[in-house]
Amino acid sequence: MGRVLDSEIKFLTGVGPRRAELLQKELGISTFRDMLYTFPFRYVDRSKFYSVREIDSTSAYIQLRGRIVAMQMMGEQKARRLVATLDDGTGRIDLVFFQGIKWMQDKLQTGKEYVAFGKPSVFNQEYNMVHPEVDEATPERLATLGTLSGIYSSTEKLRNSGLGNKVFSKLEATLLSKVLDSVEETLPQYILDSKHLCGIKSALKNIHFPENVQALVKAQERLKFEELFYLELSLLKQKLVRTSGSDGVVLKQIGNAFNRTYANLPFPLTGAQKRVLHEIRADVLSGRQMNRLLQGDVGSGKTLVAILAAMMAVDNGYQACIMAPTEVLANQHYNGIFKYLEGTGVEVALLTGNTKAAERRRIHAGLEDGSINIIFGTHALIEDTVQFKNLGLAVIDEQHRFGVEQRSRLWSKSAVTPHILVMTATPIPRTLAMTLYGDLDVSVLDELPPGRKPIQTVHWTESQRGKLYEFMRRQIKAGRQVFIVYPLIKESEKMDYKNLEEGYMAITEEFQAPEFCTAVVHGRQKPENKAFDMDLFVRGKAHILVATSVIEVGVDVPNASVMVIESAERFGLSQLHQLRGRVGRGAEKSYCILMTGYKLSDESRKRIDLMCQTNDGFELAEADLRMRGPGDFEGTRQSGLAIDLHIADLAKDSPVLSQARALGEEILAEDPQLQSPRNALLARHLKEMRFEIKDYSRIS
Repeated sequence: MGRVLDSEIKFLTGVGPRRAELLQKELGISTFRDMLYTFPFRYVDRSKFYSVREIDSTSAYIQLRGRIVAMQMMGEQKARRLVATLDDGTGRIDLVFFQGIKWMQDKLQTGKEYVAFGKPSVFNQEYNMVHPEVDEATPERLATLGTLSGIYSSTEKLRNSGLGNKVFSKLEATLLSKVLDSVEETLPQYILDSKHLCGIKSALKNIHFPENVQALVKAQERLKFEELFYLELSLLKQKLVRTSGSDGVVLKQIGNAFNRTYANLPFPLTGAQKRVLHEIRADVLSGRQMNRLLQGDVGSGKTLVAILAAMMAVDNGYQACIMAPTEVLANQHYNGIFKYLEGTGVEVALLTGNTKAAERRRIHAGLEDGSINIIFGTHALIEDTVQFKNLGLAVIDEQHRFGVEQRSRLWSKSAVTPHILVMTATPIPRTLAMTLYGDLDVSVLDELPPGRKPIQTVHWTESQRGKLYEFMRRQIKAGRQVFIVYPLIKESEKMDYKNLEEGYMAITEEFQAPEFCTAVVHGRQKPENKAFDMDLFVRGKAHILVATSVIEVGVDVPNASVMVIESAERFGLSQLHQLRGRVGRGAEKSYCILMTGYKLSDESRKRIDLMCQTNDGFELAEADLRMRGPGDFEGTRQSGLAIDLHIADLAKDSPVLSQARALGEEILAEDPQLQSPRNALLARHLKEMRFEIKDYSRIS
């Protein structure tokens, strides 16, 4: 099966090089396998014909059958459209075509009967259908209309190039007829029997072209279970390999570095911080490599835990590195450590893309001879030129910004296998943590340090802008600073920058220099300009920072007490919560103001209301997962997982996920290496391309 399914998509009849390039670019489809595993995202009933009289404003995709009674060309040269009027005896509806006009003119004939399939819309208080699929109502065509018809994801470019749903469906049918016979079963018979699952051939056929509703449900059950089962099996196997090894350095000693740092803390640790340090201590004494995920809401004190863990390494003669996703965050961690270092004799350094050549050489030498104990840095730490004498602990902050391959490069820079501590400020629901980080042990910091006041969140609309400016003025006069954040969404980037620029101008107009200073930070700035403005704000020289969501991770300005989020309805809950966490870092009361337009969808209103009701990141994360699914959770697509999920949904399919994980645990408990003949297919399939997960757990 492998060889056929690995064929390039351009060799499928009906595709060719030009369409292949488009499919690759728009949907990531390069091979027969990619195409076969691109499933419809919903289905419409093509067995039912609606009458024109039945159409209402809630109608989704529907199918009509009637005669074309008139055809005319309308509009000016640049906005020409073909309008064909269809009459089914109960009423008339216009079928409107802006593209492929000549082709449709040749295809349609007045007086003939046709089947039209599309989404009705309203124009001039009349219903019409724009670019419906139209086929002559011949007995042969009517016989092929199945019960359910799949709708595939598409893009404007694909549709404009003639790769609409109908053509895509046709390509899937061609592919199935070509490869289905050579598709081999991917689950052992004992699993199919015990879980009452259908075979792979039946599943693939019925997911694309269901015989009936029951067959579709069976196909979905089978494919979802398979995806989640192999995902869990691979993660569990990695964890098993790691925990059964004895390749972790043992950090027995608690000495001067740890004790002096602990004594230098300005306030006592929370119960949660102490608990997590005990968990880390048990890991580094076990003789096995630690791979621990530390989840903690914004401001819960993760960095302090990481610094104390680094001191455990230093006390035992090992080095530690703390890797952050941005220079701002790396700088912040580095500058923040000195207040804890007095009397420890610990040597620290900072390595980022901006480190000058001479300093870089000094740092490289210090890491190689061991004179630098702790290094802070960005991606610069995984460059080939960086080598450690004996790296005992690698801390990775905001893990989702780094792939597992990048992590593995860190591990291979030392003669010993370092312990790994992964930190994230994104509260991750249990289902998702189990899957995104199934090979890691999870610790949670669920208490805020003493003195932290909850942030007050309010929702204001455009009519309250005057009130907002007045509130900002009062806060600035009281010596505070203000963040104003604008959304930046890829599809509407130009519009978003326009909004940000207009917003910046409105703010500078309202808060005029020299009394007020406003800085601006966004992705289109030159790095040096961005750094200059950011620095103005961090040092308290600017009263207001207008920014895109680039400030979501890592800016720590204790004096900032107000976070204004513009067009808040365009952010997900997780992102809103991250942004809110940029304030409330000092002793003063802090506020988050969610600005929106008047009209909000039900879902947006739910998100905004939830933000105003709770500061609990985990509660919000659970709600976010339910509302949005994991697709864009913490800035990753679902393909941020160990395998691409084509059909399973971590938000909706958690019962299937739990079943799949339980079965994986059961199988590995009996047969850890998957060596028994009945598991040969599992072992082979894990290695196959679609579920291939590089095993980094033994890298040294």
